[in-house]
Amino acid sequence: MRALKVAAGISISLTMLAAPLIPASASDPAESTMTLIKTISGNLSPKSVAASQNGLISAHNMMYRHTVTIYDAQSLELLSTVKDSVNLTSLGFPGYTGMHKGSPVEGAYSPDGKFLYFTNYAMYGKGFKKEGHDVCSPASGFDKSFLSRINLENYAIDAVYPVGSVPKVVKVTPDNKYILVTNWCSYTVSIISVGKQKVVKTIKIGRYPRGIAISSDSAYAYVAEMGGSNIHRINLKDFTNTLIPVGPNPRAVELSPDDSKLYVTLNISGKVVAWDLEKNKSIKSISTGSAARSLAISGDGSTLFVVNFKSGTMTKIRASDLSEVETIKVCTEPIGVTYDNASNRTWVACYKGSIKVYQN
Repeated sequence: MRALKVAAGISISLTMLAAPLIPASASDPAESTMTLIKTISGNLSPKSVAASQNGLISAHNMMYRHTVTIYDAQSLELLSTVKDSVNLTSLGFPGYTGMHKGSPVEGAYSPDGKFLYFTNYAMYGKGFKKEGHDVCSPASGFDKSFLSRINLENYAIDAVYPVGSVPKVVKVTPDNKYILVTNWCSYTVSIISVGKQKVVKTIKIGRYPRGIAISSDSAYAYVAEMGGSNIHRINLKDFTNTLIPVGPNPRAVELSPDDSKLYVTLNISGKVVAWDLEKNKSIKSISTGSAARSLAISGDGSTLFVVNFKSGTMTKIRASDLSEVETIKVCTEPIGVTYDNASNRTWVACYKGSIKVYQN
């Protein structure tokens, strides 16, 4: 078991509820019901949660806490509280002086399990004068931001990468060649080469790019244009872009394990859509609640989990026919969700200041 490490001045309370910890093999996630086994609270304001699928869960705590908290996926213990403060000069950007704070939004793990990358909604400190906003365009002139990298050996930020204005989602290609970041106010996607450790391509998307999914062979990225009605299918060899018209206000994106189907949340309508990528047509949609936001998929592809922000609920969906398995009340304003395959558990980020862990 990893050592429990908590940053000075951070108080985290863990409330364990009376529920059995069911082994992952004991139930099918597509058929079983969800049981709340723990509420994690304290100095949290999680915008999102992410499972590494090799033993870690991270929560990204926006500008209100300026931290990323990292947990053991099995024991549910807090392993580290990582502050988002960085010295940009020491990390290779000499045009800045002093320390700068970030504001974590979303995170993604490298396939080798060595690093956790997280986006910063904005940067704070000398040289940053115009913080971003959710209503914006490239003409707004908001500050550009940085992607940060946490070394999971010592839980320290050891690299940063300049990206666009108000970066949201980050994903790493399965072959560990590229890191992709959607820039909400720049209307672009930044593509960072892991080998070169720099941005090698910036692709225009349109209003409010957000969710990203990447095919298992690392050939294609699927990017949601939340201010429009399309998913952008980006060829990661030549960076050409084709459109998939899934419906208005797409936010989160997931792929089936065989890369044949795309699952998308449509925020305004409160729906999840399944799209057949081989036939290039919609298969089915399901209404889940008011403001369908983040989406997670089980490793076997059998089950989808969606949080409905305004309804305060999470809906479990059977992926084979896009039918509802169950909808449960989780908290006020659930904003993020992730699924850990080994433990068969779903983690929900509650924007007001807690994380809910459910056993399937």
